[in-house]
Amino acid sequence: MASGDHGGHAVVAQRDLPIGSVVTSSGRISAVHRAGEPFGDDLPFTTDQLVRLDDALTDATRATMVRFNIFVGDLEGDPAAAVDELFATTPDVERSVLIAVLPNQRVVEIRSGRAVAGRVTDRVAQLGVTAAVSSFREGDLIDGLVSALRVMTGAITKS
Repeated sequence: MASGDHGGHAVVAQRDLPIGSVVTSSGRISAVHRAGEPFGDDLPFTTDQLVRLDDALTDATRATMVRFNIFVGDLEGDPAAAVDELFATTPDVERSVLIAVLPNQRVVEIRSGRAVAGRVTDRVAQLGVTAAVSSFREGDLIDGLVSALRVMTGAITKS
């Protein structure tokens, strides 16, 4: 979830990270990958897709001064309550937005922090969901996420 890290985002102690990994000042986890070694088969996205998503996250954050986070995966229990719980663990929660996509549950939830709630309104969130869902229906998760980020960025910067 967060720029570059597209999984859960809990507070992690440096000592608990694998060798070659660090928590950056922005709260992002950065890890080395040895050149020439293939990535594992368990990655859901290609490197090009991840770069495209990371660029969109960076552009959205820079344009709006709102920290955008993305979570893609399954959550236990009631999706809305689970996303609320997940959102509370995001970095800089007061000034951030979480776009949570639960593909197996066919759910898209967006949360925003208190400090940005006046700019990231329900209308802006709905625009993001609408932009994402049209691509999701065509089977393109990355395009849907990038579209949501762009539409929400446009709506936030015009308000």
